[in-house]
Amino acid sequence: MNILDKIQEKYIQEFTQNIPLDEFLLNIVVTAVLVGILRLFYIKYAQTVNNRRRFSINFLPLALGTLLIIMIVKSSIALSLGLVGALSIVRYRAAIKEPEELTYLFIAIGLGLAGGANQPVLAIVAFTVILLLLLLGKLLSGQAALKKESGVLINISTDSDDLEQISKIMTSTLKVVELRRMDTLDKGLELSFSGEITDLQQLNEMKKQITALSPKTKLTVINQPHIAL
Repeated sequence: MNILDKIQEKYIQEFTQNIPLDEFLLNIVVTAVLVGILRLFYIKYAQTVNNRRRFSINFLPLALGTLLIIMIVKSSIALSLGLVGALSIVRYRAAIKEPEELTYLFIAIGLGLAGGANQPVLAIVAFTVILLLLLLGKLLSGQAALKKESGVLINISTDSDDLEQISKIMTSTLKVVELRRMDTLDKGLELSFSGEITDLQQLNEMKKQITALSPKTKLTVINQPHIAL
């Protein structure tokens, strides 16, 4: 008996006895499809200021990793206890800046748990209900995808450190404005504002006053029609 036969006899047969191969593949496919839908939903409807496309890339490996762990430990108490011990010494220091990001991560973990527990139907039904409730909540709060608003995200990078002056310019030229983020540089500031622009005259006036702060000041305006103001 060659080594390939030994591997097939000892490991593959043992795997199929504990976890049927067809169920394993079905759970992976269902989980991957649901996570893909979750990623599209997050990119389109989330209110976070950070790069949503880049952040949502983490959903699939997180869900599949959770699925793999649950499938391994669910049939062994010893492995379950070992997992608890291992996680107790591992620290995750990912910077979650907004609670909404954490919410979607929990949904991805939940999909992985359902897949690992061999509950694809439960995952599909629960996931559908969750997305419908999230969409209903956005409709009721006036943040539905089809509702057109004039929200923008404004990024300012300047070597000026006069935050008060910049704030006065923003509040005087825009109808609604809110400071979302501030980073201090070696010389100057990097600021992110969310605001509402109703016409190009407002935008032009704000651009003139902001760029007049210094020759090195850079202004970026991004259309965010669904941003919460």
